[in-house]
Amino acid sequence: MVRRGTKRTARTDVAGSGRRLRVANALMVLVLVLTAGKLIQLQAFEAGELSAMAEQQRETRGDIVAERGSIVDRAGNVLAFSNEARKLYANPRDLTRTFDEAHREDPTKPTAAEYKQEIATYIDHVLDGQISEQEVLDALNSDVQFTYFGEQVDASKAALITEKFPHIGAEYRATREYPAGKVGANIIGAANWRMDENRVRGMIGLESAMDDVLAGENGVKVSDTAAGQSNLVIPGTEQVLDPAVPGSDVALTIDSDLQYVVQQRLADYARKTGAANASAVVLDAKTGEVYSLANDKTFDPGGSWDANLGNPAVTHAYEPGSVGKVITAAGAIEDGLVAPDTVLQVPGSIEVADRTIGDAWPHGTIPLTFTGVLGKSSNVGTLMVAQKLGEQRFYDLARKFGLGRSTGIGLPGESSGYLPPPEEWSGSTFANLPIGQGLSMTVLQMAGMYQTIANDGVRIPPRVISAEVRPDGTRVEAPEPEGVRVVSERTADTVKDMLRGVVQDAPQQTGTGPEAALPGYQISGKTGTAQQIDPECGCYSNEKHWITFAGMVPADDPRFVVGLMLDAPTAQVPEASTAAPLFHDIADYLTRRYHIPLSPEPAPVQTLQLH
Repeated sequence: MVRRGTKRTARTDVAGSGRRLRVANALMVLVLVLTAGKLIQLQAFEAGELSAMAEQQRETRGDIVAERGSIVDRAGNVLAFSNEARKLYANPRDLTRTFDEAHREDPTKPTAAEYKQEIATYIDHVLDGQISEQEVLDALNSDVQFTYFGEQVDASKAALITEKFPHIGAEYRATREYPAGKVGANIIGAANWRMDENRVRGMIGLESAMDDVLAGENGVKVSDTAAGQSNLVIPGTEQVLDPAVPGSDVALTIDSDLQYVVQQRLADYARKTGAANASAVVLDAKTGEVYSLANDKTFDPGGSWDANLGNPAVTHAYEPGSVGKVITAAGAIEDGLVAPDTVLQVPGSIEVADRTIGDAWPHGTIPLTFTGVLGKSSNVGTLMVAQKLGEQRFYDLARKFGLGRSTGIGLPGESSGYLPPPEEWSGSTFANLPIGQGLSMTVLQMAGMYQTIANDGVRIPPRVISAEVRPDGTRVEAPEPEGVRVVSERTADTVKDMLRGVVQDAPQQTGTGPEAALPGYQISGKTGTAQQIDPECGCYSNEKHWITFAGMVPADDPRFVVGLMLDAPTAQVPEASTAAPLFHDIADYLTRRYHIPLSPEPAPVQTLQLH
């Protein structure tokens, strides 16, 4: 019998609850087992790999920039060297958001605009206007995530800025300094920072040609950085994986003091004469070393590179005019066809094939010695002797003198000039070549011809690199170029003596270049004037000329050879027709700078013309 009002629990509900509890306990045990298993796997089997992954996530690899080698002159004076600077950067959007949010939470803190103004004012002050206040504000107010501003900021000043304002970063930059400015710039060239390579790269001149020697090799470092900020290095975490290898220094044969003087005097002379361009070379007569190689127009490698970046003294070829007569003179003396005092009856003109060639001054038939043919610069007399020499012997000798091929000096863009091969000659070609027309050469090649005569008939290819100096101080001398015997010592001495007649000033025996004479010194040299091609007619112009001079000082014991070229001088002054006065000025400086002894005796007056 069942009592009313008494509850009774169903047996089925109690059983269900027990089963659910057992299932829950079983699931919990399973989860714990799986978790423990995973933990064991992570700690026992994958710990090393995961640790490495974590390290990689916060390690940043970077370059250790190699120090670029210096370029020095023959006395060790530095013409180019490397320095370091910084480029500033910021994250404008993050900076704005961070400071505006902080200001909203605490109005006593500065707004982003106020903080940016403080930064701009401070940078303007510390850098003394190198970056203006407005330039900084423009960068910080730009709507970008990342921006650079400021070029070549001094490293110590950049440190002051980043220490005071951690939101401003400073990135390493290597810089190239040129303490001599424009002196030798067309030789040295220029280099600048290449961000994509994280190094300074030579762009023009020897900086480019010798880049592999100067550059060195960047090293590799790793450092821990804050999450998401590869530029924020955690102090004490930097490690060097591979150290940087510095570049080697390059020592030149150039005398930078002489280079300065030659550049200045060449530029002044070009302005005075109205020349479009002018170039000069000073060679050591015995070694072929280039002491100076200058152009009237140059640039500042430490400034903007907007013009005059080339080196016309080695890249631009021209027709030398009568300076080229030394080839015929040397060949004729070498083969015994004439002697210095051989008298030639020289008419006012000569026929060669279909051409009539005359001298620069009108005359009837006159008795000139062969020395006088050079001293008076007679085209007719030169062609008379050249016909005795013959076309093939002339061509072969011109090649020995180095024409039609580059000198191998190692400067970028060197021209080989032009010497037409005999198979391309027409009947009238040999009316031009012996008098320095119809062929072309650089001022460096022209100076090289006269270095041959000054050096007893042996041509030494010119060089501008003296040595490489390794990072450990080891000096590796550049290989000395092998000399080329062009003519005999006797021939060279004879021609050298004949060329003294060019600069002599004696009654009825005056040469074409007496302005080149230097009191107390014997001087040998040769003047030259060559017509330029008129592009409108393809013929020689009667108005535009190349004016040249090549000479040696002193003639009795040559120490230096000087080659000069003026391109189309137009001024109505006497200097516009000759470069002899410029040679005098440069030779005078050479004798004083290098304490060259006076010649033991004056040069004897040579007979140029019989009367």
